[in-house]
Amino acid sequence: MRFLITGGAGFIGSHLAEYLLARGDQVIVLDDLSTGSIENIRHLKSDPRLSYFLEPIENRHVLAELVDEADIVFHLAAAVGVRLIIESPVHTIETNVNGTQLVLEAACKKRKPVFCASTSEVYGKSTHIPFTEDSDLVLGATSKARWSYAASKAVEEFLALSYWKEKRQPVVIGRLFNTVGPRQTGRYGMVLPNFVQQALDRRPLTVFGSGQQSRCFCHVMDSVEAIVRLMSNERAIGEVVNIGSQNEITIEGLARLVKERTGSDSPIQMVPYDEAYEPGFEDMVRRVPSLKKLESLTGFRPQTSLTEIVDRVVAYMTEKQRLMAVAAIASAGE
Repeated sequence: MRFLITGGAGFIGSHLAEYLLARGDQVIVLDDLSTGSIENIRHLKSDPRLSYFLEPIENRHVLAELVDEADIVFHLAAAVGVRLIIESPVHTIETNVNGTQLVLEAACKKRKPVFCASTSEVYGKSTHIPFTEDSDLVLGATSKARWSYAASKAVEEFLALSYWKEKRQPVVIGRLFNTVGPRQTGRYGMVLPNFVQQALDRRPLTVFGSGQQSRCFCHVMDSVEAIVRLMSNERAIGEVVNIGSQNEITIEGLARLVKERTGSDSPIQMVPYDEAYEPGFEDMVRRVPSLKKLESLTGFRPQTSLTEIVDRVVAYMTEKQRLMAVAAIASAGE
């Protein structure tokens, strides 16, 4: 089969592309590299079954042509990361809502199935734990830019489901919880790669807020497996499904685990939210998914332990540092 991945040079998109190519499929990547990186797919470029286009999703002609060529569309292109959302709320809303509209519009002409990547952020400040797909969404005030991402992704979901209900356009919505693993960058505030980099550099591990807010971290390949299985199941069409793990840990606990697995003597430094982001910043206290629907539809539940996840990220970032050091020495000797 042939698959189009928007945002295919991003963290999750590149792993999805790798997975599909490994099983013999053809993959088309569309990415403008605004948050993705060509380095994420460099090792795949020699595969003749991969084609990639470095274009914005707003290029309607390119998008329409690529959707026509694909059997299934994985729409992963989005503005991501708390820091990017706080600093560029206009870009966040426009990218997320307009991009999804364009993808659905193009796919609907030929009824090409679309996977839309949503987020656990849409649950907002809900305290109904674990989060179930039909739970109420509790967002903060519109004056808090923090919630613009959640709101934009909720609008995406409404839009996708409307295309299904009104136009019978096949869609599956996956609410991704904290997905982590190799190739994830800390540039936009992603906590695990930031902690690992700080630990390897023997710098303080900066924990924002009280550190008692908790998250469930899921390995990227578990998320990819869930996404692919959902798109292989007709019963998932028109459904919203949580994708994540139940590896719950506080952010302070994660910092301590990273210190332990790296053997780092870095101190843990608490940073108030007002200093880390903006005055009045609000956060989710707990973020735990119900996985009953995912298991019912796919028979799959993510299994990678948190310790193994951290070890894989540490190994990846350590090797990356080593290669950079070798390259710097070689460059200096020229």
